[in-house]
Amino acid sequence: MKKRVRMVVAYDGTAYRGWQLQPNGITIEEVLNRELTALLKESISVIGASRTDSGVHARGNVAVFDTENRMPADKICFALNQRLPEDIRVRKSYEVSPDWHPRKCSSKKTYEYRIFNDEFPDPLCRLYTHFTYTKLDTDRMNAAAGHLIGEHDFKSFCSIHTQTETTVRTITDLSVKKEGSLITIRVTGTGFLYNMVRIIAGTLIEVGNGKYPPEHIKEILQHCDRSCAGPTAPARGLTLVEYEFL
Repeated sequence: MKKRVRMVVAYDGTAYRGWQLQPNGITIEEVLNRELTALLKESISVIGASRTDSGVHARGNVAVFDTENRMPADKICFALNQRLPEDIRVRKSYEVSPDWHPRKCSSKKTYEYRIFNDEFPDPLCRLYTHFTYTKLDTDRMNAAAGHLIGEHDFKSFCSIHTQTETTVRTITDLSVKKEGSLITIRVTGTGFLYNMVRIIAGTLIEVGNGKYPPEHIKEILQHCDRSCAGPTAPARGLTLVEYEFL
């Protein structure tokens, strides 16, 4: 009898071309499909909640797949982790209803963008943070972040290649915290556009280094023009932290 299994997946995205299957490089989805197929002795295709980009990390991405194998759903993660490379781990697995789909139900997801702000880079942080030596003012960054909370048209904060019916999205929480040399931008929302979090990070960095005042964020939103916002911050600083299904 077929069952649907939900997994919480963590990975270091450094060596991968993102989540989704690609013809020009290995992806997280490809590895999961391959190892699940070998483990369960049937063709498996996972469905991911978030198609993270090349080089982006995750601690709490979610995926589902269907199987007729009799292995208990909560034991699959243990067996699968024995097969997966060290930079991918399934944190938990369990059975859900046959019609549950991670992209067809209401959810909130949280990302963190990490910046190493010091005179010189830290080699041990290079894979998981974006380095800048220009001193950033986190009070200014937090003030700017406040203008992004709520429902807005985020057309200025998405890639020009975004294909979507609407660019209106809702951010429920956005904060900037500094601990030593590490600055963490943490953002939670009900949906995000292509490259939206990385463009928000790049824009907040420009506010932090004094390029423009926090209030300028309101003008960027109003213009609905990608060229008005800051650069797209590098992928390595971004981690998908968690999903909350509503």
